[in-house]
Amino acid sequence: MAREAIVIAGAGVVSPIGLSLAETAASARGRLARLREIEWRDRRFEPFIVGAVPDDGLPELHAELTKLHLPYREARMLRIAHVALEEACAALPVETAKISLLLGLPEHHTRQPIDAAAFLQRLIVQTGAPIDIQRSVAVAKGRAAGLMAWKQACARLERGDDEFVLVGGVDSLVDLFVLDALDLQQRIRSSMNSDGFTPAEGAAFLVLCMAKTAARHGLPVYAQILGSGFGHEQGHLYSEQAYLGEGLANAVSALLAESPPPAPIGCVYSSFNGERYWGREYSVARMRSAQWFAPDQQMEHPAECCGDLGAAHGPMLAALAAHGVREGYRRAPCLVYASSDYGDRAVALLGRAQ
Repeated sequence: MAREAIVIAGAGVVSPIGLSLAETAASARGRLARLREIEWRDRRFEPFIVGAVPDDGLPELHAELTKLHLPYREARMLRIAHVALEEACAALPVETAKISLLLGLPEHHTRQPIDAAAFLQRLIVQTGAPIDIQRSVAVAKGRAAGLMAWKQACARLERGDDEFVLVGGVDSLVDLFVLDALDLQQRIRSSMNSDGFTPAEGAAFLVLCMAKTAARHGLPVYAQILGSGFGHEQGHLYSEQAYLGEGLANAVSALLAESPPPAPIGCVYSSFNGERYWGREYSVARMRSAQWFAPDQQMEHPAECCGDLGAAHGPMLAALAAHGVREGYRRAPCLVYASSDYGDRAVALLGRAQ
């Protein structure tokens, strides 16, 4: 018996190259980069180059939250998430009750790590979004976190536990402590380091529901979720074990075995950020599952335009892929994957809505 289709029925993105999904997608498609120098300096006393969201495009921090004297990074993330979450929730029917949110948070912490449960509470205060706090979860898993949540989100929808589920991520690597730590690890791209990445910030959220739910409410559908999965790389960036690229390769092969694509994969959205480390795992995954890919498959890695969005990166890639599939400028099926620094790997396969 065929499984009922699950679809993406709404999405919101805020990034250095756009204050909405449409704006971010247009900039990424046109290869328009928005990376700039800031006042903060690295250990060579050169200004950091980052991807920063324009401050004048963000709302002020809620008056109740200003009383808490939150760390700069957390306050910044709440303001960025506000815009993206508002765009995603605009797709929901007006009569929608509170819904679950599965949220990805940073895996790189300052001296004052973000309290996931408290962040969810503050996000509701900041945005006024219809989020059911009791059924929502936030995890500090970095780039892959938002895509890792798709398995759980789809299971909830298939069981009928939820009518809609929000999945997403928010992060800001444009924080002085985080920048200094990454700079000491020689991971930030600069005039002296070509094997590095550009730190950035952003947020992305997607609304998932059953296809029949979207049809009942007359919602426009971006793409169909053909499958999703996740894995773990033992030889990750901060591990002493050998880096073999097994985590992503196993996740991709398991996904394609469980959910064979209806046609050769025409496009891949990757979390490549400019560090050479990430090339090997994709090569291993691509070779092991070569029979599933079109010979002229497209490769998209938006970090070249907006920088590395940390925990927002995976959801942003999924939103951009879904937008491209719906508008017809990206070929489906489309594979999306995101890899976190501490080993988590997540993949999803998107197809055109039926």
